Amino acid sequence: MPRTTITIADQIVALSILDAKGGVDKQLEPSMPDDLLLALYRAMVLGRRFDERLLALQRQGRIGTFPPISGQEAAHLGAVAAIQEDDWMVPAFRETAAEIWRGRSLESVIIGLNGYNEAASLDPPGTTLPVSVPVGSQMLHAVGIGWAARYRREDKVVLTFFGDGATSEGDFHEAMNFAAVFQAPVIFLCQNNQWAISIPRSKQTRSQTMAQKAVAYGMPGIQVDGNDVLAVYSAVAEAVERARAGQGPTLVECVTYRLMMHTTADDPRRYRTDEELEAWKAKDPIPRFEAYLQAKKLLTKKKIAAIGEAVQAQIQAAVDNAEAQMKTMGDPLDMFAHAYAETPPHLAAQKEELAAELAAAGKEGADG
Repeated sequence: MPRTTITIADQIVALSILDAKGGVDKQLEPSMPDDLLLALYRAMVLGRRFDERLLALQRQGRIGTFPPISGQEAAHLGAVAAIQEDDWMVPAFRETAAEIWRGRSLESVIIGLNGYNEAASLDPPGTTLPVSVPVGSQMLHAVGIGWAARYRREDKVVLTFFGDGATSEGDFHEAMNFAAVFQAPVIFLCQNNQWAISIPRSKQTRSQTMAQKAVAYGMPGIQVDGNDVLAVYSAVAEAVERARAGQGPTLVECVTYRLMMHTTADDPRRYRTDEELEAWKAKDPIPRFEAYLQAKKLLTKKKIAAIGEAVQAQIQAAVDNAEAQMKTMGDPLDMFAHAYAETPPHLAAQKEELAAELAAAGKEGADG
């Protein structure tokens, strides 16, 4: 058999609408209501300030380990703003801003980071799944939901988030392949933040882009500036339109960067340079969007200050409310009660240690 050439789609579109200083490409600028633009800005500021407060709470021992989102707000919010309330969102574990946009309370986030089961339920009940920590597993859930919607002839799409590291998981292949074969209405949003914990993107894949992985599955793929909220919104809106029209899934790669650590359990100074961090700080999604809104006369310095003050007040109220609620919630020792018929020695020791800490904390509170 002679060698022949098989022609396949081999060009990936890269989309950027706002430059690093907030200048806009007028030909690509999406038509978005002013109130939506301002809501997105406030949500981005809330996500950043809440992130900073959570870090402070973690360092004070008032919550457990958490994954900061700073730097990735545009990827979260630009995407989730492009779907409807009754569409599905299936997060990984670094989409706090998107969860809040969809209705999750700040209190629920704080309570969940303290390990209470009450925060693991759908909050509010509806079409946003709880966070999924096992890397990549949520993509399969998203495809199942999408296929069910198509089977039932429901006008719904599914947006699922994952990181660049998840593309090395078998779940990624299975989800992408199934979604493409059965034309499930799923938008796969890859947050390529350059690092899978401490593994750089260069050691994650030989592909020039993450978006081009879509070609092998027979679906469209697009790379966008993930720090450009307008570009993310436009790309996801287009993918949503395709999905609603019965044209199946899309892979959207958001090129972004996490400005903090992977989680509060690691130290990024051990694996990345200050120079790299500073270069990405210059591409921060919030200042560029703020500059764009100022140029459109939608924001003034006074309004920026007012939004900042309102956000801080909202966060403080949520912290106070969450800590008050947790005083009336279940006994933390219950976590040891339903794992084994007979508690093994190492868990018995942990239970005893925790009981002592709780007793000491209670005495300290009473004395104070």
